[in-house]
Amino acid sequence: MLIRLLRAYLRPYKKPIALLVLLQLLQTCATLYLPTLNAHIIDNGVVKGDTGYILAFGGLMIGVSLGQVVCNMGAVYFGARTASALGRDVRAAVFDRVQSFSSREVSHFGAPSLITRTTNDVQQVQMLALMSFTLLVSAPIMCVGGIVLALGLDVPLSGVLVAVVPVLGLCVTLIVRRLRPLFRSMQVRLDTVNRVLREQISGNRVIRAFVRDGYEKDRFRGANGDLTEVALGTGRTMALMFPMVMTVVNLSSIAVVWFGAHRIDSGGMQIGDLTAFLAYLMQIVMSVMMATFMFMMVPRAEVCAERIQEVLGTESSVVPPAAPVTELRRHGHLEIRGAGFRYPGAEEPVLKAVDVVARPGETTAVIGSTGSGKSTLLGLIPRLFDTTEGEVLVDGVGVQEIDPGLLARTVGMVPQKPYLFAGSVATNLRYGRPDATDEELWHALEVAQAKDFVERLEGGLDAPISQGGTNVSGGQRQRLAIARTLVQRPEIYLFDDSFSALDYATDAALRTALSRETSEATVLIVAQRVSTIRDADRIVVLDEGRVVGTGRHHELMADNETYREIVLSQLTEAEAA
Repeated sequence: MLIRLLRAYLRPYKKPIALLVLLQLLQTCATLYLPTLNAHIIDNGVVKGDTGYILAFGGLMIGVSLGQVVCNMGAVYFGARTASALGRDVRAAVFDRVQSFSSREVSHFGAPSLITRTTNDVQQVQMLALMSFTLLVSAPIMCVGGIVLALGLDVPLSGVLVAVVPVLGLCVTLIVRRLRPLFRSMQVRLDTVNRVLREQISGNRVIRAFVRDGYEKDRFRGANGDLTEVALGTGRTMALMFPMVMTVVNLSSIAVVWFGAHRIDSGGMQIGDLTAFLAYLMQIVMSVMMATFMFMMVPRAEVCAERIQEVLGTESSVVPPAAPVTELRRHGHLEIRGAGFRYPGAEEPVLKAVDVVARPGETTAVIGSTGSGKSTLLGLIPRLFDTTEGEVLVDGVGVQEIDPGLLARTVGMVPQKPYLFAGSVATNLRYGRPDATDEELWHALEVAQAKDFVERLEGGLDAPISQGGTNVSGGQRQRLAIARTLVQRPEIYLFDDSFSALDYATDAALRTALSRETSEATVLIVAQRVSTIRDADRIVVLDEGRVVGTGRHHELMADNETYREIVLSQLTEAEAA
């Protein structure tokens, strides 16, 4: 998965990567050449007392060192730019894919996990790419070059390398195999910490209301402790790496000095060659250590890449049409024919053979007991999810065939739980139509009965709104969400229990103003409060996902027992009449 992800997203950066590899090659060659120059200075300059030779080759060493520095800086520069571009592209790809998900896919992964995959997981892959560009490219070159040059200096002494390199490889392999499952567990437990923290922040009022601070602290302490336990296990395993490697390095250095001294004493080797051989040994070991450091990062990056690919490889259940309809002939005619919807793995469908017709200039209401499928029915129209049977038609065209942009302009929905974005009142109201004027915003606020409280806010339309609209009340949030949809001016209005947080007087005033504003549009209202929908042109009664009655208020009161029970649970017989 990791190789596939890197190959796919590094393909556009072939030229910078090629230049980076060239610079790393030059830098590594310069590093390998320095011990040879040092050996020449010792054998031909220091031993013989030739000051001119020392100065000449010393100047050459300075020049090679400067070249090494320049090449290294260039390699780091291009490596950092390419790794950053990789992270940017992968994050954008994950974000775009998540944006295409329906509610079904978002629920499957969960918001905390999607956030972790978009941020932390991508960062781990990006860090691996950066370290690969700056370390891993030069490590094999330095290792192979060091072995070749060491063999050139003294073949018998190179037998030490034959013993050292396999031992180092075995140490690295054992530790990397242990790290991989630990890193997978770490990412999963990081998801859990994010989920618990997100729930505690979002549900802060509920926690305070039920005085569950102690319970929530224990829950977070448990999740945090689990993550800490895995992190400590990973840290302990990683901590074994460098002591093991350094032990092998130090023992090999002692062996080289011991056998090298005997070679010098027998005349088979010069002092400068032994110095150079020790330098090459350290370069070989350093290259192995760099590769070791990389291999420590690979297991976690591989796990993160798998999690990223899970998101990128998941297709949305709401698929855009291949040949979308970009123009509708009629205006606002909505028809639901035999619609059914079943969640994956559910024993029973939420909706069964639902038929609803809503026409322009009319208000159609949907009412039913809790869990009867009212919100699900409304979600089928803007394609928050698609029907599993039947069809939804807007102006005679199935919503699955309509261009998503056109459908969004045609259908405006106020959800059951309205959400406001961080910004100002104006930026939230213009969310559906960025070119709306201030006069249009104020008019929408007036219709939504929100003008008075917005005028009292410091800054008016420029008053700040916090994330989720937490700095305004539930009723104010609902009215701002209604105003946002009014600014959009769609042809079909969907209100999903959007008046539940309003008092009766505001509810009545809002419905009166809405009836004038939407007199030529199609209005579909889902409500629990009978007073909100009793004057609708058509009332659809849902019970356990089926339509059990359709008609006006007085008609349903006369011959529909389900509707009558709902009404009498809220009103007296006289009020209902």
